[in-house]
Amino acid sequence: MAGLIAGVDEAGRGPWAGPVVAAAVILRGMVPTGLNDSKKLSAKRREALHAALLASDCAIGVGQASVAEIDALNILQANHLAMTRAVAALGQVPDLVLVDGNRLPPWHWPSRAIVGGDGLEPAISAASIIAKVTRDRIMAALDADHPGYGWARNQGYGTAAHAQALALLGPTPHHRRSFAPVKRAMADLSR
Repeated sequence: MAGLIAGVDEAGRGPWAGPVVAAAVILRGMVPTGLNDSKKLSAKRREALHAALLASDCAIGVGQASVAEIDALNILQANHLAMTRAVAALGQVPDLVLVDGNRLPPWHWPSRAIVGGDGLEPAISAASIIAKVTRDRIMAALDADHPGYGWARNQGYGTAAHAQALALLGPTPHHRRSFAPVKRAMADLSR
């Protein structure tokens, strides 16, 4: 099937804090070389590719699901919501959407899930980079507002330092209260 093919990926399903961010990318024109799964790239390389993608003729859409939406819906449904918002933000209707993973959001666009797609399909790789850099920047900004949790370094993931800060400082409004480690910390603080 030819036509407009969008790649979709997310960043931030597993962290204890912050939104889940998804990106959708339709590659066209001069595509940057070196696209790959964002987790396999250094932060410096991700930043360079992010800038190159934004400067290109590619169509890019970004969507988020907030911590409140994650807690209300669950992380899978919130992830699907962020992906749907990202595709809708493209500003054009793709003929096919390729999604990293093994599940598709309940949407109306023709689509295919590809396990490991962020390392196999360039459009998904591009979406992986856009989502990761966008979310990392969000978490760095939140770190400045909520020092002590190390979010600029751990992006809200459950590191030992984050767990220790959560136990000492308690949860912020940006913590996912539906996640077990945050629930435990809240229970421990209320004793």
